[in-house]
Amino acid sequence: MQVPEVGSSIIRVLHQHKLGKAAWPTIQQGLQRSFVHSLASYRIAQKASPFDRRATALAWHPAHPSTLAVASKGGDIMLWNFGVKDKPTFIKGIGAGGSITGLKFNLLNTDQFYTASMEGTTTLQDFRGNTVRVFARSDCCNIWFCSLDVSAKSRVVVTGDNVGHVTLLNTDGKELWNLRMHKKKATHVALNPCCDWLLATASVDQTVKLWDLRQVKGKDGFLYSLPHSHPVNAACFSPDGARLLTTDQRNEIRVYSASRWDRPMSLIPHPHRHFQHLTPIKATWHPRYNLIVVGRYPDPNFKSCVPYESRTVDVFDGSSGKLLCQLYDPASSGIISLNEFNPMGDTLASAMGYHVLVWSQEKVGPERESESQ
Repeated sequence: MQVPEVGSSIIRVLHQHKLGKAAWPTIQQGLQRSFVHSLASYRIAQKASPFDRRATALAWHPAHPSTLAVASKGGDIMLWNFGVKDKPTFIKGIGAGGSITGLKFNLLNTDQFYTASMEGTTTLQDFRGNTVRVFARSDCCNIWFCSLDVSAKSRVVVTGDNVGHVTLLNTDGKELWNLRMHKKKATHVALNPCCDWLLATASVDQTVKLWDLRQVKGKDGFLYSLPHSHPVNAACFSPDGARLLTTDQRNEIRVYSASRWDRPMSLIPHPHRHFQHLTPIKATWHPRYNLIVVGRYPDPNFKSCVPYESRTVDVFDGSSGKLLCQLYDPASSGIISLNEFNPMGDTLASAMGYHVLVWSQEKVGPERESESQ
């Protein structure tokens, strides 16, 4: 394990905890500092360019830390185990108009996955290319689905469309309700991982709303409405369910806390402006630490912009909003829209245009080790 500095050695903190002199939060902070320090040695270990259109969604396999599913604007889906040399599983999409906007593994059967699509459907499919169940269908070329989430515990599927409707179904396909919760496109829906009756919805109408699924009766039945200055790309809960992370379409990331959902505890200025031909940038949480991960789209009008600023992957402290680390590879210098750490928290997958990048800690071999000494 790499240690950031002598004064904050995780070994020392663990020893103090054993002696009763350090609380568990101190250990967590020490582990987080050590992990952030290790990010300095992260490099792109794998790169794939499987699609003829840009990548639009990605999801890690819940049980296999080296297996990743990625979807494209053409509706293609790739299941990629980059830890082996076998050819990835590839499902061909319909091309134009088939963009996958949401992608989730079925935790009850990991050979299956849920998708929301601009084709106008929200479905459950398997990796042989079969459709297991159609949960929602628009039957109209002007309406499509933009967002998706699933709760294996409550056995519900929630999906949002481009005119602001949000539909809740059980995993047997029965529709529980369908309401217009926003005035415009519902860009993101997220179920709280600990209180899965709590739903967050984000929209182009510049709001994020929190709902209690046990008592939704109409469009005005939300618990909280969180106004933003710009349209919102994403609203996702932290792994412990205690915080909510929102990404707008311009230059702000917000963190809300369960102690007071109606007021942000942190506002993080950050350039990630919306562009029509770019997969919308969405900030995400690290699965084990209080860290925020997001791609940077340098903006000359942004207050802190410097000439020739790099298109990095930025890592922020979830409490203070402080920028802790930036990942960058000159050989892959495009705008990175999507970033997700695997469930173990040691490997990062990124979507950069047509390309899928896998970041991991660079291993120091015997020769490199002797050189450093």
